[in-house]
Amino acid sequence: MGPDYPTHPMIPHILVWATALTAAIFLLRKLTIRLRLSRAKHPSIAGHARMSKRLAKLVPFYEYGPDTAFGSDGAGQDLVSRRRAAFDRLAERISAASPRTLAASRELEPFVADMQFTSAYRVPFQYRRLVQQRIPATAIAEESDGVRIRNPDDNWSYDLGGSYGVNLLGYDFYKGCIDRAVDRVRDLGPVLGPYHPVITENVRMLREISGLDQISFHMSGTEAVMQAVALARFHTGRTHLVQFTGAYHGWWDGVQPGVGSQRRARDVYMLKEMSDDTLKVLNTRKDIACVLVNPLQALHPNRGATNDAMLIASDRSAGFDRTAYAGWLCRLREVCDRRGIVLIFDEVFVGFRLGLGGAQSYFDVRADMVTYGKTLGGGLPVGVICGRAHLMRRFKSTSPTDICYARGTFNSHPYVLAAMNEFLTYAVSAAFQEAIGAAESVWNERAATLNQAFRREAVPLTVHNLSSIWILTYDRPGRYNWMLQYYLRAEGLSLAWVGTGRFIFSHNYTDEDFAEVTGRFIAAATQMRADGWWDAPETLSNAGIRRQVAREMIASRLFPGRRPTPAGSAAGQADPGVSSAMSSSSSSRT
Repeated sequence: MGPDYPTHPMIPHILVWATALTAAIFLLRKLTIRLRLSRAKHPSIAGHARMSKRLAKLVPFYEYGPDTAFGSDGAGQDLVSRRRAAFDRLAERISAASPRTLAASRELEPFVADMQFTSAYRVPFQYRRLVQQRIPATAIAEESDGVRIRNPDDNWSYDLGGSYGVNLLGYDFYKGCIDRAVDRVRDLGPVLGPYHPVITENVRMLREISGLDQISFHMSGTEAVMQAVALARFHTGRTHLVQFTGAYHGWWDGVQPGVGSQRRARDVYMLKEMSDDTLKVLNTRKDIACVLVNPLQALHPNRGATNDAMLIASDRSAGFDRTAYAGWLCRLREVCDRRGIVLIFDEVFVGFRLGLGGAQSYFDVRADMVTYGKTLGGGLPVGVICGRAHLMRRFKSTSPTDICYARGTFNSHPYVLAAMNEFLTYAVSAAFQEAIGAAESVWNERAATLNQAFRREAVPLTVHNLSSIWILTYDRPGRYNWMLQYYLRAEGLSLAWVGTGRFIFSHNYTDEDFAEVTGRFIAAATQMRADGWWDAPETLSNAGIRRQVAREMIASRLFPGRRPTPAGSAAGQADPGVSSAMSSSSSSRT
């Protein structure tokens, strides 16, 4: 045995202190990283996915009865009676104009889940049943011509929905694309596996348009986004993606970490757009594979998709600053380059409305991958990824069993590829270049014209636009802004199910067409004003509306089955028992 050496009595204490100090440094570093991530999240509920999902489950369903639905903003009895009469007239007008269309829609809805969802989320849920019973949605159309759509009752309406963005150039253009596509590939038919030779031209044009190396075909924009994210993770070896608060990237739950997703998306960071805090997170974390950008968010950064079902108050906002957003994307590109993060532009929705080169050319920032869909298919369903060669490969040459699997039976359907070719052939032509180059100024002028008409008629409305994509905002606090969609419908304007949350115009609108739409907008808005829907008490504020709805929710949670009566409404004044119960419930909760 070796000799025993004396141990200094301070050594154990030094070891303990060193261990404690190391642990403290480690914990401090973890805390710093966590705080940095927290600062990069948007302060709203939408910026905190887990919290928003928990809160969504706590919101109770309740509804206003016929005696309270028209006075939920505190209106007096005379105004309530005036609104009720106006609602009845409007319902009768719409029903009388399209009885066959309404009957067909009612017959279909019980068996089509998509219709049930869109029908339920056209207005705030407190008014849902009343509206569904009196002014049900229609969902049947038989013909399109120019910028109009005809329903089974032979009523023509101006299309402001744009088929969710598909209709960039007009339905007649896409009808032609489809007809010529069918003729072109008729001899091959729906053969899958082998490619029709038209694919070669498509690949060449897509590479030229995107400035990227390789192409992958899919059947929807959602599938394209799924594959782009999977490839980014595969090649970086990292786990997380970054997306920005409010941005929509398709229905895949991997990019829907908040309300609507049924899985716990632990691999998504939802951060603030146009924020230095976000850039700090990207510049320091080692687990980020990619950043997803939807250029549409330039119109309303950090705000979710606009939908009339969310028009609880008048606090919808929008505004486009091209220079500021381009500067943000440039800084984002620099950080992604520095950290080896894949930058993905999701142009499925915006597509070619910003020009042939899309957001890359419009904002002068290059992406590593770009996803397309909608318009690109020439009227047929499609999804496409364009990307850098090293990111598009689905296998690793040094590891033959390490692959990124992605297939799709219909991912290169001959009819889709041929219709896509028809669109692309026109898109690279001089005629399209000239038209799309002038489009921004045309649609900016049209938005300005409509806003001038709103000011002239003293209606509390403002439109904001990103080229031919528009959002309507409301300039006066109120609870009934969602009613405007029905006045517009009565005037022969066809909207998407999100109502006034988004208008998508096709570029074949002439000045005469738009003048007609402007006139119908003004007719709808002035009638809505005359019917008293914007005549709220002067003390009403957006913050006050939100507090009122919060109190109603608390009361409905504490007293299930009791129909709340909005405090201050005519019915509430007549029934102090319900109002006092709501107030005491709110007080006890707070």
